Amino acid sequence: MATALGFSAILMWALLALLTARSGAVPPLQMNALCFAIGTLVGLVALRVRRVPLSVFRQPPSVWLLGVGGLFGYHAVYFAALRNAPAAEASLIAYLWPLLIVLGSAMLPGERLRWFHLVGALFGLSGAGLIIAGRGGGLSFEGSHGFGYMLAGCCALIWAGYSLLSRRARDVPSDVVTGFCAGTALLSLPAHWMFETTVWPTTPGEWLAILALGLLPVGAAFYVWDYGVKRGDIQLLGAASYAAPLLSTLVLILFGEASPSWTLALAATLITLGAVLAALPMFSRLLARA
Repeated sequence: MATALGFSAILMWALLALLTARSGAVPPLQMNALCFAIGTLVGLVALRVRRVPLSVFRQPPSVWLLGVGGLFGYHAVYFAALRNAPAAEASLIAYLWPLLIVLGSAMLPGERLRWFHLVGALFGLSGAGLIIAGRGGGLSFEGSHGFGYMLAGCCALIWAGYSLLSRRARDVPSDVVTGFCAGTALLSLPAHWMFETTVWPTTPGEWLAILALGLLPVGAAFYVWDYGVKRGDIQLLGAASYAAPLLSTLVLILFGEASPSWTLALAATLITLGAVLAALPMFSRLLARA
């Protein structure tokens, strides 16, 4: 159940590219502030419905540093990476985080890295590379963009570290993610004022896209991901995360924002094989029960 909830975050992240494309010309940090504010409201409503007391937010400073640092740090550094390097190359480097989760999970209590976890993650990385290269017209790493590549690598380290350390902090309720979203929104606002020019959506469709972003990929997704990495199969979730760029591209094709290709078919095959390999223990358990 927890692993399935974690995978639902991957499904929601598949909508990120489409909704971002439909949200107009709102700059990244302003978008961050808007979406995480909506994500905070999602959490507050859930707390109210489930009658969770606000005392749940009484957590050690280390928990707040992990949560807000993970959410805000990843997005801020990712936007900076895209400003200092081509999007295709930066995105591929940033997408090393699922592989880092699979590798890093071997250091977690009760976890063990097996060959099929590693091979599955490498297949997924290869598939993601094909998709990202296809979107960007190919990959061409140049030394002049070294700073941007370094920032993209930091993105991968931040999100992998956040996910793995969340597993170690499994006693912290996922309800606290509401506070993480609020902190991220509050930090994004002054950063936007310092580095960007405010641009508001101009049509109802753009406002709806931002609302959907805040409700799903930049809202509910972080709550279920937190629960999944704390309670579910973190190695399977890490390998399965490579489905996000594949599903994202399929959604773009469905809505006319991209075109199908043989490269996409090959990428889909690699990512599917990678996920199946990483899930071998789960299939074995199912067969044993049958």
